[in-house]
Amino acid sequence: MNIRQACRVACIAALAFAGAAAAQETQDAPLKLAGTLLKARDSGAVTIGYRQSSMPFSYVSDRREPIGYSIDLCRLIVDGISEAVGRTIAMKWQIVTSESRIDAVRSGAVDLECGSTTSNLERQKLVGFSPVMFVAGTKLLVRKGSPVKSYRDLAGRKVAVTAGTTNEAALRQLSQKFKVNFELVVSPDHAASFDLLAAGKVDAFATDDVLLYGFLAERNVQPQYEVVGEFLSYDPYGIMFRRDDPQLAALVNDTFRQLAEDHELERRYNRWFLRKLPSGQSINLPMSPQLATIFQSLGGVPE
Repeated sequence: MNIRQACRVACIAALAFAGAAAAQETQDAPLKLAGTLLKARDSGAVTIGYRQSSMPFSYVSDRREPIGYSIDLCRLIVDGISEAVGRTIAMKWQIVTSESRIDAVRSGAVDLECGSTTSNLERQKLVGFSPVMFVAGTKLLVRKGSPVKSYRDLAGRKVAVTAGTTNEAALRQLSQKFKVNFELVVSPDHAASFDLLAAGKVDAFATDDVLLYGFLAERNVQPQYEVVGEFLSYDPYGIMFRRDDPQLAALVNDTFRQLAEDHELERRYNRWFLRKLPSGQSINLPMSPQLATIFQSLGGVPE
């Protein structure tokens, strides 16, 4: 059974489960599509929210096309939606930022947000999330030779963060808790934050460690910068979608379980984190033990 066929089986099972309660009212009534799946069937499309500079999760290729690990996973979800609703579903693309992404999902402007978004309890009150697809944490990027080796060295210095991120919140909490006084310089996106560091306008750029490694690989500047310090936050990533949509939630969860069982999640990870990227560089970031355990549990594989 190939991945597309496996997803089809999983998606049909997910829809059957999500519709069980409704079917009890009329025992033999067929499942009625609702929410995003109904919208997809009627319109023939879903809208994908993507990031422009969250490499290697969601970014823009030289051909100006969205690519990345998260984009790959969303394409597989859309394949499942196509199978579930009985027609080929097209993907429309919509740029989102760290600040706009949650509102874009809640308002219906995008149906799936495929970026580098942390799934936490606060956000889960507003939107739905897929199972965890990556585990990251906030670290600092500095120029080689910088005296900054830890957050303790930031006193009196400037730190770039991206607006609307858990990294911004983590740095503000860190400053208050440990009385380390530094100036946060907030940028609209990760690329702008990195550019501030490259131009010497800040002393460090704080964001998820994997995104920092991605920037260095994309721009081929590994010899000039280094990622330093301890983890300043814990950030499990997920695909975001609207809350209170049980059919879509069941489809997404079952698709992830099938991808984990078939080791497709591992293959997609290797594609984006161990092999050469379209730019010719490699992040060369082996899967963490945490993520490996998550995938094993998701696929029902004993540890």
